[in-house]
Amino acid sequence: MNYENILVFQETNSATVTINRPTKLNALNKATILELHEAFKILENNKEIRVIILTGSGDKAFVAGADISEFANFSESEGADLALQGQTGLFDFIENLATPVIAAINGFALGGGLELAMSCHFRVASENAKMGLPEVSLGVIPGYGGTQRLPQLVGKGKAMEMIMSAGMLTADEAKAYGLVNYVVPQSELLEFCNGIGQKIARNSPVAISQAIKAINANYKEGVNGYKTEIAAFGKCFATADFKEGTTAFLEKRKPDFKGE
Repeated sequence: MNYENILVFQETNSATVTINRPTKLNALNKATILELHEAFKILENNKEIRVIILTGSGDKAFVAGADISEFANFSESEGADLALQGQTGLFDFIENLATPVIAAINGFALGGGLELAMSCHFRVASENAKMGLPEVSLGVIPGYGGTQRLPQLVGKGKAMEMIMSAGMLTADEAKAYGLVNYVVPQSELLEFCNGIGQKIARNSPVAISQAIKAINANYKEGVNGYKTEIAAFGKCFATADFKEGTTAFLEKRKPDFKGE
């Protein structure tokens, strides 16, 4: 499928999705959000794809924020609908995707850009990356899940400070606060993420999808994460991957998981 704002590159068992609006520092607009949703939906349904890497084009920005020109004149109801559609159509969608998504933060990840990175299952940053939620400097708050996901990752106090001050973290600061898992030179970013991706790809896709569901349950209001884990654990026993994994272990060989 051809896209105007993103690039999708598929290899044997992985895919790289690149937000490609370099003249706008890869800012998110409605069209890009829709294209990302469609691309992730297609990739999730492709059984050969075991891991997805999300990054931005160029060496300056992952995503520098939302495209402010699109919503500068919105009414209250239009603003609420913008947040609702964005959260359900992309940010929550990625967070709950059965296929693991790694954010390769290759520069500025601000506003909606950081919110997008936080919706991924984990994050790796280049040394030049800077991250923040500067929305209050525009008279608005983060609307794509930033007020919820940032405290989960860095703690309530630091999230309060970051959001209220509209300040930015360096890559090393982001790692120290648990916002990113690793910091690497920009020239090594995608190779490093691919290395982690291949470690993931060797494991059972069915088990990984159930693990994602169980981990996310801990952060959902009204959901008992322990009960979700018990149910997900049980479901694994009914899969071909479980039979293959245990058989391979007993036969002292590497498993060949089919994702079934």
